[in-house]
Amino acid sequence: MSPTEAPPARAADQDGLFALGPEATALMRLLDDTFAGWGVQAGAAPLTMPALLPAADLARLDYYDNFPHQAILATPLDLDQRAEHPFDAAAGSFPREALEPGALALPAAACYGVYLTHAGTEVADGTLVTVVGRCFRKETEYHDLRRILGFHMREVVAIGSREHTEAHLAAFTARITAFAEALDLPLSKEVATDPFYDRGGARLLLQQLSPVKWEFLYDGLAIASVNVHRNFFGERCGITVAGTGEAAFTSCAAFGLERWLSALTRRHGSWEAATAAVEQAVRQAGTAV
Repeated sequence: MSPTEAPPARAADQDGLFALGPEATALMRLLDDTFAGWGVQAGAAPLTMPALLPAADLARLDYYDNFPHQAILATPLDLDQRAEHPFDAAAGSFPREALEPGALALPAAACYGVYLTHAGTEVADGTLVTVVGRCFRKETEYHDLRRILGFHMREVVAIGSREHTEAHLAAFTARITAFAEALDLPLSKEVATDPFYDRGGARLLLQQLSPVKWEFLYDGLAIASVNVHRNFFGERCGITVAGTGEAAFTSCAAFGLERWLSALTRRHGSWEAATAAVEQAVRQAGTAV
């Protein structure tokens, strides 16, 4: 390897951080362009969400009740306290006393910004948007690209009537299934158990009777999911459907890009072979269209 070359990927250490080299970066871009293209072909508007979200807004969406174990906050230094509580080199961190209150959150999913951005608005039925975001989740352990602290998530989000959101998930379920077959990537589709709703509420009972999230797994790892939220985010964020005044339904198809890299390289054996498989699958899809 020449001095100017970077390794394909640097293995995550205990803090869950991971660097991608040129081959991995190129493949991730190819995958993201593919998934984003599916959304654009369906009529989705590409949007860019904020890198940080107000913790108060996520609290309003029950995030800290349902996912406290994954939550990560971002906060600036308290300059009045910094001199008295300096960086602790032995611990590798600043003490809590040196930090301001945690009012900003690192998002755990790209779609949260979409609902918060549309808060208090009226949308046309049939609305579709697509976003890619850097997402963050605290895990009990980190392992290669399978589980890392900060990762990229591409989502295609539907907002509107129940029929629109359900049709969106049916279409993307078919897309994911066909793409995986073209990649020779055997996926299992299973019901997920992480609720968007209050753990003791009526919404959770409804979820248990009618699943709201399906995951597509390779070797036990979810690399994509389709999620229906019913009108939960529409109600909490005050998003209504034009012409009806009713709270919007929402759904999303989500793709964890680094997890796709992990699955493809484990299946095909190398970055080169994985990239060739994706390029071939994309060509097949284009021919089919």
